[in-house]
Amino acid sequence: MNGANRPLALVTGASSGIGTELARLLACDGHDLLLTGRTVATMQALAAELEKHGARSAVIPADLSKPHAAAELAQAIENRGLAVDVLVNNAGLGAVGRFDHIDARRVSEMLHVNVVALTELTRLLLPGMLARGRGKIMLVASTAGFQPGPRMAVYFASKAYVLSLGEALAYELRGTGVTVTTLCPGATATNFFKVAGAKKIAAQPMMSAEAVARAGYRALKAGRRVAITGILNNVLAIGARLAPHSITLPAAAALMSRR
Repeated sequence: MNGANRPLALVTGASSGIGTELARLLACDGHDLLLTGRTVATMQALAAELEKHGARSAVIPADLSKPHAAAELAQAIENRGLAVDVLVNNAGLGAVGRFDHIDARRVSEMLHVNVVALTELTRLLLPGMLARGRGKIMLVASTAGFQPGPRMAVYFASKAYVLSLGEALAYELRGTGVTVTTLCPGATATNFFKVAGAKKIAAQPMMSAEAVARAGYRALKAGRRVAITGILNNVLAIGARLAPHSITLPAAAALMSRR
């Protein structure tokens, strides 16, 4: 890894969904891969698949919902003598329900994955990129980051943090050779809602994980600051920023309500 002609990309949450698709795109575009997440067998199968595209891939298991997980991951990468050229902060957790009804441990896990680990991993790997004068960082937020979200209050708030952080970092790092792109998908056809505890989400169009990843990867390569996937999601995100909360709050609550 880290050969002269193949940059190294680290993808968190690589075991499924958008993370898997981004890893495939990176491999096909000449990157070696570090895959991290909790489902080792799935990532090992993905690593074997990526080898067919000429990508050397390694799996480093990590549970980013645990304290110090990001630091331990960064140390594991350093111990291997590797330098990350592309960081994809894709791992994310959600939970559906009224705030006081959601298990407190789940709230802590969401905050660690969506906010703490994402921030710490970016902070730990960014100096190396700056020293080399090149690098790309993707933070995966959501269209949820454009408004408050009753019945997914912590998730929406965490994605607002990611969006704010990403835009600020992109501005700060102008002219350094390092770009920061914040990807904001809307509803995506993955197992996210099932894991989040939703029995049924109100009918809404969903993009495929592959389509979201393609749009995000184009934005990453171009160094765009923010990428909202899909025309409808762009309209909804802009509307969420402009419309009064008296409209957006009940609309979001209805969308997230469980059957």
